[in-house]
Amino acid sequence: MQHLHQIPYSVLDLALVNEGSDYSETFQKTVETAQLAEQLGYTRFWMAEHHNMPHVGSSATVVLLTYLGGKTRTIRLGSGGIMLPNHSPLIVAEQFGTLESLFPGRIDLGLGRAPGTDQLTSAAIRGNRMANVQEFPAHVSDILRYFSKDNPSAVKAYPGNGLEVPVWILGSSTDSAYLAASLGLPYSFASHFAPAQMQQAISIYRQNFQPSAYLEHPKVMLCVNVVAAETDDEAELLASSLYRMFAGVATGLSKPLQPPSQDALTDWPEELKQLVESMLACSFIGGKSRISTELQHFVEAFRPDELMVTSAIFDHAKRLKSFELFQEVMKGL
Repeated sequence: MQHLHQIPYSVLDLALVNEGSDYSETFQKTVETAQLAEQLGYTRFWMAEHHNMPHVGSSATVVLLTYLGGKTRTIRLGSGGIMLPNHSPLIVAEQFGTLESLFPGRIDLGLGRAPGTDQLTSAAIRGNRMANVQEFPAHVSDILRYFSKDNPSAVKAYPGNGLEVPVWILGSSTDSAYLAASLGLPYSFASHFAPAQMQQAISIYRQNFQPSAYLEHPKVMLCVNVVAAETDDEAELLASSLYRMFAGVATGLSKPLQPPSQDALTDWPEELKQLVESMLACSFIGGKSRISTELQHFVEAFRPDELMVTSAIFDHAKRLKSFELFQEVMKGL
């Protein structure tokens, strides 16, 4: 039986912009979050790539990771993920080779197969180049080749060549589970917004896993939402910002992160309420006792090798406090 204190835990950050705030202030809060996570013993601090979303500041993911590298000392930094349809594999290898050269032994490259945006924005990112998610497996293999010590190709990534930056495959459905398994790469599932296929995807990954030069055994990281507070009631109130954010995503009316509100869900249509609740099924909201109990059940059911936590909390001090309380839960204090 797996116990919470045996599992590494990490942070996923989207540089969420609060209503009434701006990007400069948001990035400063991101730095403070990463520094606290490092101090508390979190394993990694990953940033996600999204585009054309006014409330998400992490569109230039590599730039932010470089900035964070200079503001932290030991925590691993990475992408959760770089959305590969938006980029040339060579450029990604060069960028992450540069990061690895600046911050040796601290860089992860998480790769996603979706563009992380809408179709119109997707076209604007690529110009004339057509997006094709079918190219994802080939592009992942290209990146692995660029990082390897014995790349036979005439085209090499400098820096990047021979640096062997750890590559993770990200998934929110079963598609990427087969790829991660066949390449023998670690697999990170986006249970924080797409939990419907989580069980199936991790089963596929574990059953089909091929040991590789990168990994002997399957390695699964599950990302979950956590809103921890001193009491269950306070956490429920803080979580209303998270629910409102997902309602915005579901209805296509994205706004900056809203302050908490007692009546966040009461006047919603039943269909929207059910949709948001299903998207947020892997969320742990409450005081330490409730979170500890629910998380232990989750870990026993799905046996993750690592947990990644994302916390959409409006008040910065309370968000930092949530990461502290979660660390106490994981340590079993």
